[in-house]
Amino acid sequence: MAVSEWYGAHNVTDPEDADPHLATILRFPIKSLDPERRDRATLVADGALSGDRRWAIIDLPPEEPYDLTTANVGGNGDYVNGKKTDAVHRLRSRYHPREEGGPAVTLRAQAAPSTDERRFELHDGDRNRTEADVHADLNAWLSDHFGRPVHVRRDEVGQHDDRDRHGPTVISTATLREVAAWFDITTDSARRRFRANLEIGGVPPFWEDNLFADTGSVVAFRVGDAIIDGVHPCQRCVVPGRDPDTGATTPGFRETFVRRRRETLPPWTDCDRFDHPFRLMVNTRVPAESVGQRVAVGDAIEILEQKSV
Repeated sequence: MAVSEWYGAHNVTDPEDADPHLATILRFPIKSLDPERRDRATLVADGALSGDRRWAIIDLPPEEPYDLTTANVGGNGDYVNGKKTDAVHRLRSRYHPREEGGPAVTLRAQAAPSTDERRFELHDGDRNRTEADVHADLNAWLSDHFGRPVHVRRDEVGQHDDRDRHGPTVISTATLREVAAWFDITTDSARRRFRANLEIGGVPPFWEDNLFADTGSVVAFRVGDAIIDGVHPCQRCVVPGRDPDTGATTPGFRETFVRRRRETLPPWTDCDRFDHPFRLMVNTRVPAESVGQRVAVGDAIEILEQKSV
């Protein structure tokens, strides 16, 4: 549904008549693997949501003894992620919280029988055991799946590719529906391809483009009682162009995306940060005063102001 069509279908004639609210919260306990839905989440310093990307799969054998203080988490290519291999798409993950004996994860290789699952404990800060020890079975299982030595690494604040704009990423449900229609895929497939933390309901496609401004400015917006700064439209990589279950490439994904993004570009997207059309989703920062604040599904969302940085 194009932007203009959305207004007609929802009896809305002006963007200001929309009803923005937090519709979905997703966090990704293990970077690059499946998300888990949350009813609420806590904003953290130097990261996005508490527990988001806390663990990551690394393409190097662990140091012995493992020393987290010297580990490189700068996002410089050491992660095993969808940018490096489509094998990550063929892993299904299901997480178990503390009340279910966690933190733990159940993994299944997509090509394996549905009964071929393994549950693994996740290291959660037990300083009496090294990560290499507690994750030995998990590391071996993942190394077998990827066909090369890998290991799991933990970082409490999260392991994000963008180490500057590392707040929760934001998109709207209507945007996901619009993009899904371009490729004749489901909205959930689009959701799993673009991997946003916070999803906004009650707004037209690309409404979230209101949440960034020209270089030198950020857009402060409220989610419930928390303030988040919208900074930058996210530049996309190869991951959204792959089927999230199989890793198969969608033919002509980038070319179609760029053409349709231009055709549906709303007037409020106009700013110097949007320098090419292969961008979707908003990168944010969590200001100090919002650290520890909680956001919840159903929270109202309000744009507050542009401010210089």
